[in-house]
Amino acid sequence: MTTYVLIPGAASDSWYWHLLNAELRARGHDVIAPDLPCDDDSAGLAEYTDVVIDAIGDRTDLVVVAQSFGGFTAPLVCDRVPVDLLVLLTAMIPSPGESPGQWWANTGWEKARHEQDKRDGRAPDDEIALFLHDVPPDLAAEVIKRRRHQSATPFLHPWPLQAWPAVPTKFLLCRDDRFFPAEFMRQIVGQRLGIAPDEIDGGHAIALSRPRELADRLEAYQAVR
Repeated sequence: MTTYVLIPGAASDSWYWHLLNAELRARGHDVIAPDLPCDDDSAGLAEYTDVVIDAIGDRTDLVVVAQSFGGFTAPLVCDRVPVDLLVLLTAMIPSPGESPGQWWANTGWEKARHEQDKRDGRAPDDEIALFLHDVPPDLAAEVIKRRRHQSATPFLHPWPLQAWPAVPTKFLLCRDDRFFPAEFMRQIVGQRLGIAPDEIDGGHAIALSRPRELADRLEAYQAVR
């Protein structure tokens, strides 16, 4: 039985994954979706990683799925426990020695986001249009209600690995993502991982907007690994 380890993005928790969790469990898989200590100013990436490792326990046959900022934690997990597959889901891809706070300028994200905002005609303060434009309104409202404080601590210190862990890695790019625009992420994936991303329709919060389609993709990866 495959165990899916679901790592959320910034200011989020296990609820973000609840629809995907149900889809995967209905297909006979085990699912772990730990809540990271994102509101704890004493917790950095090492502590985030410890929480995930503790949640995994002695489970095997692991597929790690990381959303957005979770891309900085997931490889650290893969460096410490045997993982069969890492799936980066519209996620940040770290470079050795780079802090998460440096990632934005190093990748040119701000320019890419600004250009995407102009294409979309998005008002600067419209977070629904940025993150949740394709999420059902009731779920989008729940996301806003449940948003946690995100400490700056894990963004301040360098990513500690010297190289990407030796684990098969897939990148699933969301074509309609307004926060991490598709063309921008295609370039980053090629530059930093040396692979072409796989693509799926949907925005940044795809686990809420298209949980069944996302589960289908994850199962397809699991079937051929």
